[in-house]
Amino acid sequence: MKAKRAAIGIKTRTGRAVAVALSGPLEFICREEMTLCDESTKQPYHDVMELPWTDSLMAVKPAIATIEKIAAAELRRLIDSVESRGYEVATIAVVGPADRKLERIGNPHIRAHAAEGVLFRQVIETAARAHRVASMLFVEPAKELSAKQKKTIDEMKKIAGSPWRAEEKSAAMAACAVLTRPRSSAR
Repeated sequence: MKAKRAAIGIKTRTGRAVAVALSGPLEFICREEMTLCDESTKQPYHDVMELPWTDSLMAVKPAIATIEKIAAAELRRLIDSVESRGYEVATIAVVGPADRKLERIGNPHIRAHAAEGVLFRQVIETAARAHRVASMLFVEPAKELSAKQKKTIDEMKKIAGSPWRAEEKSAAMAACAVLTRPRSSAR
């Protein structure tokens, strides 16, 4: 029997993420919290924010390597969990900030927050590539859905249970958007 196609929507935050796995048409599979760092790598750009930007980029490389390993292991665990239920994970739909020219942000503290937002999104994309799963970035996944699809996502709380916050909804919307697109759209 062929496994059903699934998408995992992942809403990234600093140091963590919320993942919602769906299959078509809008079948809830699971929801998981993901830890994307250890205590020493939670805010890597904050730790070096007083350095000049180019020096910061070099100083965070060891922390980023650790974060990438943790994120890859967490994503592998999640993919395995979904696939053990009889689904094939076709795409990781990542919800996070778009790339931006971080060096243009003058305030070091604001730049550190922005850099960490981009970093934690990128480590999920990197982990998806490492596991040979396509990924798609969604900055505002709600724009991709119809009113009916959004209502279905809101009502998914009845199946998923609490918590069903904005993070879970955003992850579910991204997964839904992937499942309703032509298959060739993911990278």
